[in-house]
Amino acid sequence: MMTRALAIAWILVGLAAAVPAAPASAERLIVSVSNHRVTVTPNYSGEELVLFGSVEKDADTPANRASYDLVVTIIGPRADMVTRRKERRFGIWINADYRQFLQVPSYLAVFANRPLDDVAAAEVQRRQQLGLNNMILTQRVGPDYADVVPNDPFRSAFVRLRRESGLYREDTSAVTFLTPTLFRTGIPLPAAVPIGTYEVEIKLFSNGMFIAKTESAFEIVKVGFEQFVATNARQNGFIYGLITTAMALMSGWMASIVFAKD
Repeated sequence: MMTRALAIAWILVGLAAAVPAAPASAERLIVSVSNHRVTVTPNYSGEELVLFGSVEKDADTPANRASYDLVVTIIGPRADMVTRRKERRFGIWINADYRQFLQVPSYLAVFANRPLDDVAAAEVQRRQQLGLNNMILTQRVGPDYADVVPNDPFRSAFVRLRRESGLYREDTSAVTFLTPTLFRTGIPLPAAVPIGTYEVEIKLFSNGMFIAKTESAFEIVKVGFEQFVATNARQNGFIYGLITTAMALMSGWMASIVFAKD
């Protein structure tokens, strides 16, 4: 019995030694968003939220902590999307190839207080998914699922098109430190912003090291007639289709009367 107990004790000691200790952080992030619920009405043309917060130190904070760097990542609702490549054949443009992106953010923004290469080393950026090039965008490549290199033509085209629509963005001067520990940044939301819940990740760095992280969230919802239409389209698809068809027929009939020629 003693031999067995001793063996178990050594196994537990070995397991404890094999598990790396989590780095203790002496800083804590406290953040808030100016509006946690954005309502989209028929005349909605976009909005900008403000994220603000502070770095809270304690007695264990190292004295050599001269300055901080902050990276804020906003991730919108996830969805499957497709990027198509067009080619000119026989004088016309056709879809020659495509790539499907699986459950990728419909909105993605990365903000920092200075260039990411100055914030952390390349390996840390990849591990922490800092910046658009390091975010995981899973694709269906034949029978496989993978995230390819940033300069893959389909991935590059997908990110470029999303950036042109204002739904993907990266700005390494968007975070402002008002004091050594107090910061703010704006979160622009274009008119075509998707509906749903948005996750906000705030990561703190110092001297190239990741030292703290916190999360927040906000929601974008439709209200009024648009919400009524969207809800019925999802929950009563057949009836919604009949009503839409009837309205189209009625509009055509009324137009034929108004513009009828004698």
